[in-house]
Amino acid sequence: MSRIKSCFERLAQDNRKALIPYVTAGDPSLEVTAAILDAMVDAGADVIELGVPFSDPMADGPVIQQACERSLASGTTLKKILALVADFRTRNSDTPIVLMGYLNPVEAMGYEAFAEGCSQSGVDGVLLVDMPPEETDGIKEYFTSRDIDLVFLIAPTTTEARMDAIAEAGSGYLYYVSLKGVTGSASLNVDEVASRVETIRNHTGLPIGVGFGIKDAESARAVSCVADGVVVGSALVNRIAENADAPGRIPETVAEVLRDMRAAMDRD
Repeated sequence: MSRIKSCFERLAQDNRKALIPYVTAGDPSLEVTAAILDAMVDAGADVIELGVPFSDPMADGPVIQQACERSLASGTTLKKILALVADFRTRNSDTPIVLMGYLNPVEAMGYEAFAEGCSQSGVDGVLLVDMPPEETDGIKEYFTSRDIDLVFLIAPTTTEARMDAIAEAGSGYLYYVSLKGVTGSASLNVDEVASRVETIRNHTGLPIGVGFGIKDAESARAVSCVADGVVVGSALVNRIAENADAPGRIPETVAEVLRDMRAAMDRD
């Protein structure tokens, strides 16, 4: 059983929801990212989405675009990110890590080499924003044979027929993008999210994480009431950017946001 599946099953038994933070690896440096990973776990993170920087992150707004720029400027590469995860695994054997990014860096490395690198380093899942399920023919086996989950996105505009195809191709969990637009977009409508999540549940037994538009503890709590996981990215990356001149403070300031969210999500 994958770490991701075990994590969601354990949370469900405890009637709790997954807190899934996202940060861009290498922003502002890989050394700081290593400390951020540990701080996020201590603050209550259940699954970590670790962004692979790319020069044209089409699904991301200015906050994460700039994080990618900072990361690339610091010399971050896909191989270095895999080494970062391997180092994390020497300290943590339980918390699932999902690499989130775009196809180009993976294609440059090669799908099988990437899948093997993920397996060797301890990556549990891969979410490639611009890889639709139809494009996984011939490469999915590289990941599934190594017990690496392929996580896919579902958008507000996704048809029910399309949901079936995505659910069949995916594993681990499904990521529902709660807003039309890019990361860091406007406030979400929780009633609309609840309705869409209920529709998605009719097409899959996989856990459903919701991201985009979750900015604070109360929005995290509201979404946790209707979904299996809460994905938060821009709010954390903003904290990193605000403390760029004092990198030593970054892990704690990111942890502060997550502790507030975790407490709100667990509140009776």
